[in-house]
Amino acid sequence: MTSAQGARGRFITFEGGEGSGKSTQVRRLKAALEARGIEVVLTREPGGTPLAEAVRRLLKEPTGDSPCDRSELLLFLAARAQLVRTVIRPALASGKWVVSDRFSDSTLAYQGYGRGLSRAFIAAANDFACEGLRPDLTLLLDVDPAVAAARMRAREAATHTAADRIECAGEDFHARLRQGFAELAAAEPERIRVIDADGTEDAVGEKVWQSVRRAVDDMV
Repeated sequence: MTSAQGARGRFITFEGGEGSGKSTQVRRLKAALEARGIEVVLTREPGGTPLAEAVRRLLKEPTGDSPCDRSELLLFLAARAQLVRTVIRPALASGKWVVSDRFSDSTLAYQGYGRGLSRAFIAAANDFACEGLRPDLTLLLDVDPAVAAARMRAREAATHTAADRIECAGEDFHARLRQGFAELAAAEPERIRVIDADGTEDAVGEKVWQSVRRAVDDMV
């Protein structure tokens, strides 16, 4: 199966809390799809364009002028609007598949459930920023908090980096975040597939592929 001019591509997103292994599984899925002749565009949020990568630095790096909750929300939305308009929609229109490390569900979870901002407002603002675009399939990597914490410590040790501003938001924040993702998945079970991500990279990758393979069969 290959991308065909004139046929819309498919849009797959990965969601989950910190330490869930999204970035690793995004790369694995891209390779698996390309091995089957599917042309894939890989992106991330916030990021994926020069403007959005600049916004990412503002959002992630601790500074003396960290954004307040409302500024944080609007910055995420601005980055997403740019990504959708300049990368995602053109790729889909040309028949490519797009695989994204986070998308609009993250904003509902982080800024809605985590920060406590109006979820109704966020849903409407997301729709505006995305021009109505929604993923065809979302893979929610759910991980035990202790496993996630161990992975984050290992990553920081391996890369000689420190946790970013959002990763340092505290246990209560991340508990609300996990509950928010669970509620979003329960509300849209056909789109959002929950993946138990406590296992090894290979074990989780196999679960991801089984979910995507069924979706691929349905989509084409």
